[in-house]
Amino acid sequence: MRPIDPKQTSYGFAAALAAFLGWGLLPVYWKGLITVNPFEILCHRVVWSLVFIAVILTLRRGWGETFSPLKSPRDLLILTASSLMIGCNWLLYIWAVNTDHVLETSLGYYINPLVNVLLGFVFFRERLRPLQTVAIGLAALGVANSVMAHGELPWISLALAVSFGLYGLLRKIASVESLPGLFLETMVLGPFALGYILWLQAHGASALFHQGLSVDLLLLGAGVVTASPLIGFAYGARRLQLTTLGLLQYLSPSIAFLLGVYVYREPFTPSHLLTFALIWAGLIVYTVESVLTMRHQRRLRRPAAPRHAA
Repeated sequence: MRPIDPKQTSYGFAAALAAFLGWGLLPVYWKGLITVNPFEILCHRVVWSLVFIAVILTLRRGWGETFSPLKSPRDLLILTASSLMIGCNWLLYIWAVNTDHVLETSLGYYINPLVNVLLGFVFFRERLRPLQTVAIGLAALGVANSVMAHGELPWISLALAVSFGLYGLLRKIASVESLPGLFLETMVLGPFALGYILWLQAHGASALFHQGLSVDLLLLGAGVVTASPLIGFAYGARRLQLTTLGLLQYLSPSIAFLLGVYVYREPFTPSHLLTFALIWAGLIVYTVESVLTMRHQRRLRRPAAPRHAA
């Protein structure tokens, strides 16, 4: 086993921490564009992500095998599907934030790890371990409580969790790295997004150059805030243990939760608290189970000490 470099681990932790902080603070960014139609924001996010990632790939000389998935009909189909899935996820997230549903986005990304477990069971026939079943059951109780308290499914939370879970599943089976993959996905969506932006400009209905400098800068910066956390996460993921990454992933929805309750003053009743408490309990069970399982697997992989003859 290669020895762990503490310096590299520290750099990796800082990069991953910055990535999750960036994702957690995204509601603040999108709130700055509250006067802009969410679909227009999405289109700018796609176009400027494409431009920014192209610059990064050029600087890093990372074009290499970027386009190789396009030679495979299977990978091309998967990337097209993942493009649509991430586009829908981004649009719903932006709309939810700017229509005062930040708490529901937080709940969705808390649920996401448990949705991933379910998707693994459904699509890959991965066996559910007992504590994973308990964790999913607690999350289901949280959703049921929300339905009973409010008379409807927390559809925004569920749609965000499922769409991002399906996106992750598609990326898992596609033969492409994270940043080149996002470039190809935005390349698929890019012509449609750019066409819509140009159509708005031609009809004088575009927010860009018509709603002030701050809106212009936020729209143009949408690519940076999309790709930068991904770069930080990819850097950190190569240098950190999975248990550390698994714990850090809860930082983003926790920041969104605090923003929703204390900054944007969204309604947070005792029934909301019970829903979140059940989800949190499920995540605690899931996290403890994951840590114990990984430790057990590491022990099994560890070579046995050689026996010496008496």
